[in-house]
Amino acid sequence: MLTLKQIVATLGGRLHGREDIVIHGIAPLKTAGAGQISFVAQAKSLKQAAASQAEALILSASSLQSLQGKLPAHTAVIEVDDPYLYYARLSQLFVRHETVTAPLHHPTAAIDASAVVDSSARIDAQVVIEAGAVIGPRCRIGAGSVIGARAQLGADTQLHPRVTLYADCLIGQRCIIHSGAVIGADGFGFANDRGAWVKIAQLGRVVIGDDVEIGANTTIDRGALGDTVIEEGVKLDNQIQIGHNTHIGAHTAMAGCVGVAGSARIGKHCMFGGAAMILGHLEIADRVTVSSGTLISRSITEPGMYTGIFPAQANADWEKTAAVLRQLPDFRQRLKALEVLLSQANAPNDKE
Repeated sequence: MLTLKQIVATLGGRLHGREDIVIHGIAPLKTAGAGQISFVAQAKSLKQAAASQAEALILSASSLQSLQGKLPAHTAVIEVDDPYLYYARLSQLFVRHETVTAPLHHPTAAIDASAVVDSSARIDAQVVIEAGAVIGPRCRIGAGSVIGARAQLGADTQLHPRVTLYADCLIGQRCIIHSGAVIGADGFGFANDRGAWVKIAQLGRVVIGDDVEIGANTTIDRGALGDTVIEEGVKLDNQIQIGHNTHIGAHTAMAGCVGVAGSARIGKHCMFGGAAMILGHLEIADRVTVSSGTLISRSITEPGMYTGIFPAQANADWEKTAAVLRQLPDFRQRLKALEVLLSQANAPNDKE
């Protein structure tokens, strides 16, 4: 629980109303009630806000002006520039406030004697921390997680249950790694010897910057020789595959089931929709947006939005469309031939 005074003192904003109101949670406008706070991010929600029973609202200056005289007398308001961003930060504040616990190393955790684990870190049941690993201040390692030899976690990083961090991999500060994520597994590297596959030992690492979030069951492969690099502020959703030696620029975001093949280099502030695919060894410029389900098979050198999705059709219609598409190369040749004939027919006659 937090008072409005504590919230504003921590996150800023201009408070209109009583500062001693105690807030114990955030709720949608429709269901918020006593002791709860909500927010208005879009003008279309103003009508709901006027009818809301929330004890406090987060509003922009323009929304506050539109609601002047329409809110219940008891409703307090925090006026901010960006209510949605303020809500995001407030949600984090509630999580930090509610999960503060005494530091604890669970008796069933197996921690190698040479590992360096800060006394403020919380190590839950059945965690394995191998030789030479370093766990920074205020980290939390969820039950059943494995930290490989010489791996490092920066301050305030949280690993949810059953995360696997392979040897030598590095994770920065304030990162969140969700359950089932595997960081540092071998990349898909093999040499062919007369039809048989010979494994290439993967000798690189995964290096992850500060403030990165990685979703459940996402896998990030270690580099073959150099490192796989995830720069600061990157957000990866669930069930994403990042191939070896990939480099993802700062503050790029990827939705679920994106696949990135090895040695791709992706710029900063990019966004990838769900199930987008990026082939290996490509380069993607900064500030590129890729639509869901799109296959990127060539490098992208200019920022912008890129889409390669064929709209769904009834199956019979799709079969007809596919039949036409198969004939496109032939149509192209025939069109070129017609253009040549038209050009010849329209050419001046030298004999005249």
